Amino acid sequence: MNWTSLDTWIAVTAAITAMACAVPGTFLFLSRQSMMSHGVAHSVLPGIVIAFLITHERNWWSLLIGAIAAGILTGVLTRFFQRFGRVEPGAALGITFTSLFALGLVMVRMLADYVHIEPSHVLYGYLEMSVLDVTDPPSVVWRSFGMLIVNLILMAVFFKELRIATFDYEHAAALGFHPLWVQYGIMAATATTAVVAFESVGSILVIAMMIVPPATAYLITKDLKRLLALALVLAAGTSVLGHLISITFLGGLSAAIFRVEGIGATNSAGGIAVASCLVFLLALAWKRERQVGF
Repeated sequence: MNWTSLDTWIAVTAAITAMACAVPGTFLFLSRQSMMSHGVAHSVLPGIVIAFLITHERNWWSLLIGAIAAGILTGVLTRFFQRFGRVEPGAALGITFTSLFALGLVMVRMLADYVHIEPSHVLYGYLEMSVLDVTDPPSVVWRSFGMLIVNLILMAVFFKELRIATFDYEHAAALGFHPLWVQYGIMAATATTAVVAFESVGSILVIAMMIVPPATAYLITKDLKRLLALALVLAAGTSVLGHLISITFLGGLSAAIFRVEGIGATNSAGGIAVASCLVFLLALAWKRERQVGF
């Protein structure tokens, strides 16, 4: 293996992005709304496209505003379909995000000459290419780091509201915390994080980063502060591990299984998702072993 400075920046970018995703993802997971991250990560696409069409430039602030609006719209429409359509929450979310995501893809394809957004990049990301920047460190690292800091600050400022609204919705409403607005705030943070992460890791890995580290941490501890800290550590660790196995192991394994010539390095985003799953399975096995032991 020949580890280069490019590999270092890929791993750093993935780790910071994963940590930024793990913050809102933890509260979505604890409130049993993990798949909302799936919906928001996909449904922000039409918001991004519309923002680009209005401004005619890839201005980060306009794209963020479009993404936040689309993320909040996802939550509003999901609750609308659930309440007035009398469908269960999963179905309501499925109707909302698939419709919005499909609308975004159609808009990208119809306006391909004007909207410089590649659908494959939205889905899979281009982590390896995002760090090819003239600056050192690459600009994507600064944007991801800024998003992580913003999420951590918001979590620290509104920690009490987040904790109460996550674990006891009715009690939070009785105390006047407006839990619905707290949920919309989480969706806004999720949408903002997703649009920042789109540049490097795509929507598929964003979902894995938001769900798997908190789920793994929950197998180990139930204390909220420890769970948050552990989710951040797991997000960063599996990102580095995932890139490492993608450039050393997965290509050779795929070649051996399918009996083709050596593939070499594989997509790092995919490798990170695989590493996250493997760590989750290890944590699950450890928990089961402890339960059997006692």
